[in-house]
Amino acid sequence: MMPLSIFGFEAMWSPYFFIFLVAVTIAYFWLVNRAKEQTTTKQKTLFVTAIVLLYICKGSPVDLLGHLMFSAHMTQMAILYLMVPPLLIKGIPSWMFEAVFRIQLIRSTFAFFTKPLIALFLFNGIFSLYHVPLIFDVVKTNMWLHALMTIAIFIAAMMMWWPLVNDVRGFPSLSGLKKIGYIFADGVLLTPACALIIFADTPLYATYYDPAAWINALALCVPQTTLASLELSGPEIFSSMSLLHDQQLGGVLMKIIQEIVYGVMLFFIFIEWYRKERNEEHVAVQTTK
Repeated sequence: MMPLSIFGFEAMWSPYFFIFLVAVTIAYFWLVNRAKEQTTTKQKTLFVTAIVLLYICKGSPVDLLGHLMFSAHMTQMAILYLMVPPLLIKGIPSWMFEAVFRIQLIRSTFAFFTKPLIALFLFNGIFSLYHVPLIFDVVKTNMWLHALMTIAIFIAAMMMWWPLVNDVRGFPSLSGLKKIGYIFADGVLLTPACALIIFADTPLYATYYDPAAWINALALCVPQTTLASLELSGPEIFSSMSLLHDQQLGGVLMKIIQEIVYGVMLFFIFIEWYRKERNEEHVAVQTTK
C-alpha cells in the first residue's frame, strides 16, 4: 500500500484551514474574556473540543483518507454532523447566540427551521439525498458543490441538534420524554441511507471505483501540481480492503457511531431528568414543612 505522504504536507494537513480555525478560536476567547456575562470553563472546553474535531475531520489526513476510502468518509461524516454540532451549541454561550438573534430575519428563520419535525426531516433528508450515488458523484467532483453541500448539511445538523441541547432564551428545548422520542425518530430516519450502503451488493459510488472520477474527486484536496506528478491507478493502491467491503464498513461505522452518540445523549437526558425529579421532591418536602 502506498503512504499518504506522497500527496504532500498541504494535502495532508490543510494549513490554511488550520490558520482559519486558530483565528476563530482566538476570536472566541477574545469575546468571552471581554464580555460581562460569564462563560464557564466547561463551555470553553466544549468549544475547543468541537474545533479540534472539526480540524481532524476537515483538515487532518482523515479528510484526505475520506477521498481514498469510503469507510473513512462515513466516519468523517459521523463526527462532523453528529458530534461537532452539539459540542458547538453547548460551547458557545447563550449571549453570543442572543446577539446574533437580535437580527429578526435570522431569528425567525432559525426558529422555523429548528422546529423539531422540520429539523429532523431537513437534516436526514439532505444527508440521505447527498448519498444517492448520482448526486454523490457529481458533488464529490465539483469543489463549489462539495463546499456548498458540506455547509448545508452542517447547518442542518446544527438545527437538528438545537431542540435537544440549546439553552437560549426564547428557544424552548424539548422535555425529557420528547427528547427520547426525538432521538429515536432521528435514528430511524437515518437508517434507510445506511441500509442502502450496507446491503448493496456492488460498489455504488464512481468516485471510489472509477479511476477518472476518483482523480477528479481527489483534486478537491490535493493540489493539481502534486496530482500531475503522481502515477495513480485508483484508491485500491491505498487499501487492502475490497471496494464493496469498504463501502459496507462505512455504512456500519456510520450507524455504530450514531448509536454511541445517541446513547450518550440519552444517558445525559436521564441524568438531567433524575436531577430535576430530585429537586422537585426536595422543594415539595421543604414546602410541606
